Amino acid sequence: MRLLLLNASPHGENSHGHRLAMEMIERLRSTNIVEVIERDLTAHPLAPITRDYAGNVTSRTPDASAFDLSETLVGEIEATDALIINTPMHNFTVPAALKLWIDYVLRIHRTFAATPEGKIGLMRDRPTFVIVGSGGFHTGERARQPDFLTPYLRYALGSIGIHSVQFLLLQGLVMGDAAVEDALRVARARLAHHALFASSDSVAL
Repeated sequence: MRLLLLNASPHGENSHGHRLAMEMIERLRSTNIVEVIERDLTAHPLAPITRDYAGNVTSRTPDASAFDLSETLVGEIEATDALIINTPMHNFTVPAALKLWIDYVLRIHRTFAATPEGKIGLMRDRPTFVIVGSGGFHTGERARQPDFLTPYLRYALGSIGIHSVQFLLLQGLVMGDAAVEDALRVARARLAHHALFASSDSVAL
């Protein structure tokens, strides 16, 4: 299988979410041949949306070369069977690096069609795991802030046809090692019930 790992954490490989993503990949490799395409949106930032790009998106006769980066990013999704997104929650929602990726992959006539009923995704659905790291709590009894990330990202991915999305929430990460390990334990337990990992029970996450 081929898997796309998308990192939006400024901590990169040192983030707790990246650690969990690597565990997930190793577990899949225990029963599958897994090829990973990794795109680090913070180590290698995407170029900002330009006037030329925006103009071509709405043009009836667009210049296809304006979409080179968009095509590369969309192609990375199309070439894979599953997607892992490692992202922090920044100010209640997705970080700028991930938002820019979304702006490139949500493209009319390419990844979605506009209909009277709204956007209809044109891409094939695939298992998608979103690892969300946050210093505080945004769900559960200890929540002290709203969460605009998960509903927004679920809707954005659904708009291009990706509906099989599972969120793995790593909350309270600034509250010490014990809190980190507890968050990882909860995420691993949720992940263990996913069908994609059902055949790899002999390898502990």
